[in-house]
Amino acid sequence: MHDALFQPLTMGALTAKNRIFMAPLTRGRAAEPMFVPNELMATYYRQRAGAGMILTEATGISREGLGWPSAPGIWSDEQVEGWKLTTEGVHEQGGLIVMQLWHMGRLVHPWFLDGEPPVSASATQAPGQAHTPVGKQDYALARELSPEDIRRVVADYRHAAENAKAAGFDGVQLHGANGYLVDQFLRDSSNLRTDEYGGSPEKRTRFMREVLEALIDVWGADKVGIRMSPNGETQGVDDSDPAATFGAAAKVCEELGLAFVELREPGPDGTFGSTDIPKQNPVIREGYSGALILNSDYTAEAAEEAIAGGLCDAVSFGRPYISNPDLETRIAKGAHLNPNKDVPKSWYFPIPEGYVDYPTLAEEEGTETGTGAAA
Repeated sequence: MHDALFQPLTMGALTAKNRIFMAPLTRGRAAEPMFVPNELMATYYRQRAGAGMILTEATGISREGLGWPSAPGIWSDEQVEGWKLTTEGVHEQGGLIVMQLWHMGRLVHPWFLDGEPPVSASATQAPGQAHTPVGKQDYALARELSPEDIRRVVADYRHAAENAKAAGFDGVQLHGANGYLVDQFLRDSSNLRTDEYGGSPEKRTRFMREVLEALIDVWGADKVGIRMSPNGETQGVDDSDPAATFGAAAKVCEELGLAFVELREPGPDGTFGSTDIPKQNPVIREGYSGALILNSDYTAEAAEEAIAGGLCDAVSFGRPYISNPDLETRIAKGAHLNPNKDVPKSWYFPIPEGYVDYPTLAEEEGTETGTGAAA
C-alpha cells in the first residue's frame, strides 16, 4: 500500500529508509533545567525512529536566539550531553535524525534576555504576544543587527552545528521558516535594510547563505538542509513577491548543493495556519535539484500522489506523528490513525501525558512487536 512512500531516498550523504518523514514539532519538554534535553525527550524520539528521517523540534543555537519556555538548546556542553540520549536511542532503533537549528530573532521576549531587546534584520516589532514563564507578554521592538552582530550570530550557528555533531546527529537543518530570524531577513515586510543584507531578493538571501556556509563548513553540504515557509504571512512576516524571493533562495540552495529543502506550505483550508497565497514549491523545484520535502496537512494518499507525480521526494508529517509513534507502520497497513488528545496543553506543557503515552498499532492489537517502529 502506498508503494511510493516506502522507497528509500538518498539526500546527499543521508539515506532515508522511507519517504514518510517526521516534521519539526515544538513540544516544550526541555524543563528542569530549562532548555536542556532529557530522557523523556529521548523516549519520545526513540518511539518514532521508524520515520524515514526525524527532523527535530526547533533547537536554540544561543541564549539570545531562544525565547520559547522549555524548548531545547544546543549551545552548552550540558545540552550536548542531554541530546546524546536521543541520538543514541534513535540510532539503536535504526533511525535517521537531523537537528533543526533555530534563532527566533524578534520573537524572543526581553524576559529571556535579562531585559535587553531582541534582535532582527531591522528594527521591527512582531504582532501579538510571546509565551513566557510569567504569562503572555507583548513582543518588543527589535534591535537591528549590525554587520558585526551578524558575524557573531553566524558564529553562533557554527558553534551550534559543531555541538550537534558532537551530540551524534546525522545532519542539521537550518530553520528558515515561520517568521523566525532567517525568515525575517528573507522577506521584505521585516527586512527594511538598505545595506548588503537588504533590498533585492538576492541581497535578502545573503544572511541565509552565510549561515548555510557556516553549517556546511562543519558538516559538508551533503548533510545540511533548510526549512522554508514561502507562501503567506507567518507571525507578522510576509513578502510582496514570494516567487522572486524564494526563487532567489532556491538558487542559493542549489549553488551550495544542500542535501534537502523542506517547505511548510499551508493551503486555503489549512488546519494549522491557512493562506490564499499560492504554494511556491514549483518555483523551488525549478531552481533546486536536490531532495524536496513538502509539509502541511498531507494525508498518506496526497503524499503518495505528490511523490509519484514528481512534485516532491518526501513528505513530512507533524501532528500525525504526535499521536501515532508508528505512523509509517499504520500507513503501510492502512490502519486507523489516533487523534491528538488534550490540545494544546499536551502539545506544549512539560508533561509525559500526550507525549510518550500514545500506543503503537502492535500495542493496540496486543502483540509484542511492531513492524517498522520501536514499540
